[in-house]
Amino acid sequence: MTSPDARRFAPVALVLVSHSRALAQGAAELAGQMAPDVLLVSAGGTDDGGLGTSYETIESALVEATRDGRSAVVLTDLGSAVLTTESVLELADDDVTSRVRLADAPFVEGAVAAAVTANGGADVATVLASAQHAGTTFAPPAEEPAPAPAPGPVEAGVRGTAVLRNPLGLHARPAAVLARMVAGYDARVTVNGANAASVLELMKLGVTQGAELAIEADGPEALEALAAVVAAVEGGFGEV
Repeated sequence: MTSPDARRFAPVALVLVSHSRALAQGAAELAGQMAPDVLLVSAGGTDDGGLGTSYETIESALVEATRDGRSAVVLTDLGSAVLTTESVLELADDDVTSRVRLADAPFVEGAVAAAVTANGGADVATVLASAQHAGTTFAPPAEEPAPAPAPGPVEAGVRGTAVLRNPLGLHARPAAVLARMVAGYDARVTVNGANAASVLELMKLGVTQGAELAIEADGPEALEALAAVVAAVEGGFGEV
């Protein structure tokens, strides 16, 4: 289980409950690389190092995650992990349970999406929604995605296009990479009209492999941001 340090963490933490200690720690490490300001607490395996879920480990993780007034979103890998977590919450202090939400979300994809959203300072409801929306990206959208807007003049901004190469489309991981990248520039960036700094909005686009993305940017570092986004999209976000 990870331990907090002297840094000031985002107001929402994540607790990752898995039957495997290695899986819980690995998911926390992956999410942490994209969301360094979020407290990620892994609760994996049994007390003797075996596979399973431990009541005491989950209880300790929830206490750590909600310390200093933070809220927390819990992600689990299997149904029995959900049951154990629910048992812990039933007996926990009201102050803890009132600030904890249990997500029905894919373990790794949900953790990455939720962590990046939390890193931006979102509240617990928004972080929970981001985690749960990650699960909808595994199925094709009910309708064909809307076509990219036709090229045209952009007031006080720049525009470019890039073709999405990722086999699974703009799912949680590339959306998280893109959102974190955009946050590093003094610019407002949109992709097909969606706020590129929001993992949730990017994933809602439902764009699939081969789609052409219309990227717009304005602000002092618009050109730099546009170039970085186009390069990342065309590079497949390191996945292809």
